[in-house]
Amino acid sequence: MTLQDYLNLRNGTDVRGVALEGIEGEPITLTEEAAANIAKAFCVWLISHTGKTTVRVAVGYDSRLSAPALCKAVVAGITTTGHDALVTGISTTPSMFALLKDVDKMNEQYCHGAIMITASHLPFNRNGLKFFSHNGGLEASDVKEILEYAASYRFAEVNTPGETTEAPYLDDYAAALVKAVRTATGEETPLKGKRIIVDAGNGAGGFYADKVLTPLGADTTGSQFLNPDGSFPNHIPNPENTEAMRSICEATVKANADLGIIFDTDVDRVGAVDKDGAEINRNRMIALISAILLQERAGTIVTDSVTSDGLAKFITALGGKHHRFKRGYKNVINEAIRLNESGEYAPLAIETSGHAALLENHFLDDGAYLITRLLIAMAKLAKEGKNLTDLIETLEMPEEAQELRLKFKNGVDFKTLGKQVIDDFTAYAATLNYATPAKDNHEGFRLCYDEHHGDGWALLRMSLHDPVLPINVESNRKDGLIKIVKDLYYFLRKYDFFDVTPFINSIEAWRTAKKSELTEKFIACGRIAPKQ
Repeated sequence: MTLQDYLNLRNGTDVRGVALEGIEGEPITLTEEAAANIAKAFCVWLISHTGKTTVRVAVGYDSRLSAPALCKAVVAGITTTGHDALVTGISTTPSMFALLKDVDKMNEQYCHGAIMITASHLPFNRNGLKFFSHNGGLEASDVKEILEYAASYRFAEVNTPGETTEAPYLDDYAAALVKAVRTATGEETPLKGKRIIVDAGNGAGGFYADKVLTPLGADTTGSQFLNPDGSFPNHIPNPENTEAMRSICEATVKANADLGIIFDTDVDRVGAVDKDGAEINRNRMIALISAILLQERAGTIVTDSVTSDGLAKFITALGGKHHRFKRGYKNVINEAIRLNESGEYAPLAIETSGHAALLENHFLDDGAYLITRLLIAMAKLAKEGKNLTDLIETLEMPEEAQELRLKFKNGVDFKTLGKQVIDDFTAYAATLNYATPAKDNHEGFRLCYDEHHGDGWALLRMSLHDPVLPINVESNRKDGLIKIVKDLYYFLRKYDFFDVTPFINSIEAWRTAKKSELTEKFIACGRIAPKQ
């Protein structure tokens, strides 16, 4: 593989690629040889950052079909260069970092770093690597350095390989979550009388039902897809996926559960469902954990750029400060760390995607820890005869919301052109008397429309990794969103390097819906006869 082949595997702070055949036009890019070389390179990186001559690396993986072979390759890369490997088997991404912070476990088998083999919610043929040191997940620049080592470094193999030890850690991780709930509530089984179900989507999150909820007294009857299966036969393990959320919503209602929980494949993200089958996701999830934390101490909540105005109002009403920042979980985490280091208390960094990192948990994005924090609040509220969602009853949700993703045509310099579009839109916005730029703008350009021209906002920004210009639009009133969408379309249609089909489809869908609505009104008042 060439240097560029290795660099093409970088996806932000992760390594990701095609690891299995099975989809036409998608050749394998993350080979076992590449995985072994990347593991060797990670050991070199660890040596340079720890000053050690040899290191021990923990290696875990989720349920993906390619995981065992990649794990074998990674371990071989580590041990053939004289380092030691601790194989934890089926694991979650958060548990791999938790292992590095577990003082008792570290006294037994100290690890200098960890590798998690996962590709989150991506299709079954993909896989990847995530890296941790004792300081947390690595930065994108660190991953680039590791890939450069993998491509060009001459790794010296030793006559006596390093030691390989197998020691599952997921049970220890689950026990720590159980202990946290018992300590916070003062009860052995604080969830007794509650039915809480889990949908793991056949990823690595099935442990949560039997190893966390059951010991705390919860009835988990109705939980589904708990067994690891990397073919993902039921639905994609992804709280942002429509089919996946529909599945857990229906299961929660069917089971008459008090709460439904859905994890992504490697459990660094989570979504939930209330007892009525309504999603607790995106703005509602952010509001819920914010309410819990702000009741304990006022502070700053750091979110990504696409959160709603209603959320900002909700956080402010609780005595907190809402700090919108860039998309990307490492971006919000690093911003929250920066604020704390500057003396501003920021207990939470959270994306609308479900990535949530708490100061008290080393700013690790951990879906299991987030939901555990919610369960503590749930147990305490139950004593007052209240439900978890009572905490967010004053949250104002937008009347309408949509994300439109404009793809750049193949072969264009999309980064330069995307910046040009955003600069042009900024200049265009300055000519409008019905819209004003948002004050808290850290990514792209956010424009707020007055009540006569949409009563909402639009955010134009560049995708973190893809040749796409995502545009988020929200409105506080019915039929307000289409006014903003039309305004954006009239501005954007002049650019020939875009495919503006999403805007055309959105406008046509609205027209069709309005025509149908008008027809129903005419039928109701007898002006036209219903179709036979």
